[in-house]
Amino acid sequence: MDDKDDLHPTPQETLAMTEDEDAPQPEVARIRRKVRSAGRDGRVRSKTIAPKRLTRDERRLSELLVYPEDVERPESRHECSQMQRPCPFVSCSHHLYLDVNPETGAIKLNFPHLEVWEMAETCSLDVADRGGITLEEVGAILNLTRERIRQVEVRGLAKIKDHTGDELGLPPERA
Repeated sequence: MDDKDDLHPTPQETLAMTEDEDAPQPEVARIRRKVRSAGRDGRVRSKTIAPKRLTRDERRLSELLVYPEDVERPESRHECSQMQRPCPFVSCSHHLYLDVNPETGAIKLNFPHLEVWEMAETCSLDVADRGGITLEEVGAILNLTRERIRQVEVRGLAKIKDHTGDELGLPPERA
């Protein structure tokens, strides 16, 4: 074999390298294998990755991850709104791909069956900028049922009412 062969990988080697680059993290890949088909309502349930369940190798790998220096994150909402969509910054607190529990460190994949670029909406601020939407639409965006969205809404409004002592100008049936 001469040096030219070493510089140009075979098609099989190229395919293997591409698959490795696009492959999800081991824990995410494991969860995706476990995801069952959609339920009666057409939804695939979210999955949670508990830090206690990570293997020693996965923890070691996470400590070695370094944020690329050549990637500039937006510093304001204006910069963010001008960037490409779907948003690639899943670590942003407004990103809809995953949620992190600050108390336990558990990571909840809201759409375990999708990649980030396959999501219809990736930023909660973009959704809020569009204005009011129905409970069904919120449920589809957050991968939750309409009833769960209603429960969260009632709980949030109760907290606001308790904190401010105000009815928020809501009609009596919603207060």
